[in-house]
Amino acid sequence: MIIRKTTGKEFEGRRLDDVVAQLFEAVSKSEARRIIDRGGCAVNSSMVRVASRQIKSGDIIEIGLMEQGRFLELILPSEALLYEDDQLIAVDKPAGINTQRTPYQLKGTLEFWVSEYFRKQGSNEPARVIHRLDRGTSGVMLFPKHRQAAAWLSKRFHDNQMEKHYLALVCGRPEYDEWAVDGAIGKVGPALYGVMAEGRSALTEFTLLAGNDDYSLIEALPQTGRTHQIRVHLEYSGLPIVGDATYGGEPASRLMLHCAGISFLNQAGLAIKIKAPLDNRYINCLKEKGIVRN
Repeated sequence: MIIRKTTGKEFEGRRLDDVVAQLFEAVSKSEARRIIDRGGCAVNSSMVRVASRQIKSGDIIEIGLMEQGRFLELILPSEALLYEDDQLIAVDKPAGINTQRTPYQLKGTLEFWVSEYFRKQGSNEPARVIHRLDRGTSGVMLFPKHRQAAAWLSKRFHDNQMEKHYLALVCGRPEYDEWAVDGAIGKVGPALYGVMAEGRSALTEFTLLAGNDDYSLIEALPQTGRTHQIRVHLEYSGLPIVGDATYGGEPASRLMLHCAGISFLNQAGLAIKIKAPLDNRYINCLKEKGIVRN
């Protein structure tokens, strides 16, 4: 929930954390500091993470109130850094973590982790989000180290010159071992998308890797980059992803969609292949559904 209030003359020159605690009745001073620290506070539409910031009369303060227990610090093991050269890094994004900042937080997102990694390497470059994975999706994400690399990487993604491999555990079994969905995707509701004639063109190729009568492990190769593309195209195929309640999947400990690899030619023309392993929750679900043996 986003709450917005305007300060009066009585708050002139006071600290931001004091003002937040007094303006917003449900927020204590300690909670105000936590909100500010994680990037959930904005003054005049700009995020502020300094609790001692002095406030002026007429400032517009916005705070994002998260559900209890929703915020998590993001601490990644060393092996989460999948690849690094002088142009970019590749990181294994965990499921359940936001790719980039939201009105509620900056800390706890992959964007913040990458910016901190750059800072520790002596770089003041920001973490530029060139492509995204949904909050529930895990796997390979690329981050450029500087502006020139960002422009190059953006063009590669725009021109569909990045080969992306996803693994999806779905409910049901496909009619064919290989098929493609060429279905334009458009928005049908808040954070909800579907196949529709007036949508943006979208193409995904699918291959059955393993399965039984009830569940299947599918490889998905998106040829375009639309929001929720794989999730929508699998639901359209009658094969909702396990853990994807938004598109009809049965409950699970996480969304069973994983970006297992990205392949591309770097600026020197060399083939780069980056892979991310499945996490334990994904592997355990494969075992529970009888896709792999214990």
